[in-house]
Order: sequence, then structure tokens, then C-alpha cells
Amino acid sequence: MRVKKRLRHRKAVQFYSTYFGFREPYKVLVNGTFVHHLLVHQLLPADDTLRELLSASRSTPLFTSKCVYTELRRLGKSHAEDFDAETASYEHDKVVSAVDCILSLVGDKNPEHYFVATQDSDLWEKLREVPGVPVIYGLKNSLFIEQPSVQQRKFAQLDEEKRIHMEKSEFKKLLKVSSEGKATGDGNAPGVTEKSKFKRNRAKGPSSDGETKRNSVRKRKRSGKDSNQAETSS
Repeated sequence: MRVKKRLRHRKAVQFYSTYFGFREPYKVLVNGTFVHHLLVHQLLPADDTLRELLSASRSTPLFTSKCVYTELRRLGKSHAEDFDAETASYEHDKVVSAVDCILSLVGDKNPEHYFVATQDSDLWEKLREVPGVPVIYGLKNSLFIEQPSVQQRKFAQLDEEKRIHMEKSEFKKLLKVSSEGKATGDGNAPGVTEKSKFKRNRAKGPSSDGETKRNSVRKRKRSGKDSNQAETSS
């Protein structure tokens, strides 16, 4: 069972890495309900627990916001202040609800590539409409990554089709440039210089090689005879 669960989680992480560009170190944006779940079930240290969930080789930084902490204090869950997380930067000046704050951090396309960890079902449903937002949630003492929703898969498919179409259009542009280069008369695309033409040395045939060898042998014999005659005359 653990093996199957781990494989499902790895497939989910791979999906977001392939189609939405998630890279290590993975960033996890947590809200108050998830912090409370971690503390109640002693799933600590949280960064190690989440690193294992994501099968990451590096430490997984956790992020939250001041709005989340403000809401926790108002609910009387002050023990969440002991939770170690970085404060994510946001643009709104006033304190808003934790749900609205997290939605503003994620934006329309989740540019920071956050995994959002929450136990809030309302937030969960809203995040499903945002492309490239994986959701982490807890059940008792276990954590899970929600499998990519239908909306996420449709968006990934459309994005992939756009990318393929773009590659085809770029290829057509290259063909057009090449044809324009041929139209100039030199047979080369613009910016491509003609290759230098070198003269090839013709290979000598077997007969010519044989004649050369015979001539060299005759010269050596003749030179030998000439030297012997010179010694005799002396």
C-alpha cells in the first residue's frame, strides 16, 4: 500500500514538473488548517515530512503569510506561532482572510510554483480552477498529494498543443528563409557562406604505379653497373 501511494505521489509531482516547470527545491505554501493538522498529529519536523512526501532530494522550504497567522490568533490557535515557515510576500496592504490571501499569492498561473497545503475544502475547490496548483492535504497521520484534476490535465494538454503548434510554425519559418536564400541565385540561405572548393588529387592507377616501380629498379641496377665499371677501369 505504501509503495502504491508513493508511486501515485511521484506521478503527480512528475506531472507538475513536466507540464508546469516545478523544480527543486519545491516550495510549499501552507494555510492555518494544515499547520494545525501537522501540529496535532505530530508530523514534525514539517519540512522533512513534506520532503519525503514529494520524494525531494533537497530540503523543502515552507511558506505562509501574515494574514494566515492573524486568522490563527483570532481563532485562538496561538501554538501555530511555533511553526517554522518563511513569510511569503504579497501585494495587498490590508489583512484579508487566509483563503483570499493564499489565492492572491497563487494568482492566475501560480508563477512561484507553490504546492498549496490545506485542509480547507472551499480553498481546495477554488484552487482546482487555477492552472498548475498541486494540493497537499492530510488524513490523520498521513499526507497526500491530490492527483491532477480534469481541469489541470485539460490545461496541460492545451498548453502542449500550443507548444507543438509553435514548433511547427518555427519550422515553417526556417523553410521560408531557406527558400528565399535559394531564390537569390547562390543556392544558400541568407547569412550562409558558400563552401570553398578544393582540387582533389586524382588517384593513380595500378599501371602507373607499376611503371614507376620498374623505372626505379632499372635506375638502381644501372647505377650499380656504372660503379663496377668505374672500379675496373681504375
